[in-house]
Amino acid sequence: MKTILHNDWQEILAPEFQKPYYLQLREFLKQEYATQKIHPDMYHIFEALELTPFHAVKVVILGQDPYHGYNQAHGLSFSVQPGVKVPPSLRNIYQELQLDLGIPPVAHGNLTSWAKQGVLLLNTVLTVREGQAYSHRGHGWEQLTDVIIEKLNARTQPIVFILWGRPAQEKIKMIDTTKHAIIKSPHPSPLSAHRGFFGSRPFSKTNQILQDWGEAPIDWQLPETVE
Repeated sequence: MKTILHNDWQEILAPEFQKPYYLQLREFLKQEYATQKIHPDMYHIFEALELTPFHAVKVVILGQDPYHGYNQAHGLSFSVQPGVKVPPSLRNIYQELQLDLGIPPVAHGNLTSWAKQGVLLLNTVLTVREGQAYSHRGHGWEQLTDVIIEKLNARTQPIVFILWGRPAQEKIKMIDTTKHAIIKSPHPSPLSAHRGFFGSRPFSKTNQILQDWGEAPIDWQLPETVE
């Protein structure tokens, strides 16, 4: 069988890659990438899993689907490629980071350094047509990303789940809250950030929980520049 992922996620998800829903999803994606402009590029679809191995996940930040603008998405929820203007939701995340921990916003929107520290930046749908939000919803991605959440939930080592907005919070029923921690608030989008996202202090709360568990906190300070 072809290796899709290059760390411990491969063995964990290998059974899914053989199931009818995933094989149908693959055929759909082949057609989409051949005939439409799809984001992220096909080599970065699984970037969140590649950068944050299963055993290394300490925090999950759950998004919905990738940015649908040209050259924005690169496989991490809320993150954009270097040189791309910081999107409004991420600007609000940076604003809350400054309110919470006094960390001033950086000029870019690339969150790779968080991913490398164990923050799984997972979208529930991993691809999208350019200019068409949610266009790949309902084709099988949700089934796979639910399995990812289930596998994380079953892990002995606890995880902090940061759930912004109602779609992300629908996953609470899949999470054992006697073992894992959940931090929830409205979504950071301009439409809802003022309804309780600002002031929710997710970054300091996450680090306090990790330290209570004997884990190293996340360094939320992003590098000033990215390549």
